[in-house]
Amino acid sequence: MKIVVLDGYTLNPGDLSWDGIEKFGELTVYDRVSYDEKDEDIIAKKVGDAEIAFTNKTPVTRRAMEKMHNLRYIGVLATGYNIVDVAAAKEKGVVVTNIPTYGTDSVGQFAIALLLEMCHHVGAHSDSVIRGDWASNPDWCYWNYPLIELSGKTMGIIGYGRIGQTTGRIAQALGMKVIAVDTYKNPALESDTMKYVELDELFAKSDVIVLHCPLFESTKGIINKEN
Repeated sequence: MKIVVLDGYTLNPGDLSWDGIEKFGELTVYDRVSYDEKDEDIIAKKVGDAEIAFTNKTPVTRRAMEKMHNLRYIGVLATGYNIVDVAAAKEKGVVVTNIPTYGTDSVGQFAIALLLEMCHHVGAHSDSVIRGDWASNPDWCYWNYPLIELSGKTMGIIGYGRIGQTTGRIAQALGMKVIAVDTYKNPALESDTMKYVELDELFAKSDVIVLHCPLFESTKGIINKEN
């Protein structure tokens, strides 16, 4: 059995081993595969006659898949799987899987880190202190940007799956209220500080809005001038 990894460097820049996969067949690992929508054949050529293909962000389109005659399985080594034409894969009987829990905590943590940076301008204040602005300031309290306290504010989360819930839990720990929009509502998650709402209400009541939803036609442009 032949196995191909299309963008191995993203996941394994050299500190990990492919031995766990290699024992299942003849393994070829490409660090990177340049994608050009005008030349989708390059993906098909790299996969060749392999039965298994792994990808992180290299797209596997319908056109490319049509030339992968032996392909039986595509493993998306990330949470989002919109890089694969799932409908085409289903038609060809190709199984597609992803890693739902990949990066859940780190993405939630990063979303909060960005929010804290917006509220406290940590980078700008650090640079200012290094320049000596605080030491030369005549007042005991120094800041060069207004600071925002999150406690009591409302976070609107569009997409309340694993990552959205993780971000929501951190926000609640900071004293924020959370309102969320999701196709699949879980009433067990609701509390005094977390409620499901409709999209219009989320835009009207949120102090900050976080997107944790896949990019589909239904979500494309969901943040716009009208909203």
